[in-house]
Amino acid sequence: MSESISIPQSYEQWRQLITGPCGIPLTQSFVETRLEDLRDSTRPHTQQFREKYGQEYLEQVIGWFETALRDAT
Repeated sequence: MSESISIPQSYEQWRQLITGPCGIPLTQSFVETRLEDLRDSTRPHTQQFREKYGQEYLEQVIGWFETALRDAT
């Protein structure tokens, strides 16, 4: 049986999930691209994210990406 992954509630949890189990390095270019996507409310992925998790959580994730961008530069 596979291990379930819970929704991160803090920047530290989110960062560990992204870089650990997901194996995604939070490089400057990756973070900038994701921020561009998440800030554009017309993009289908962003609309789906907001519908599934809500506007407040979307804004929280954008904030975490902004923190990751500062950490990457």
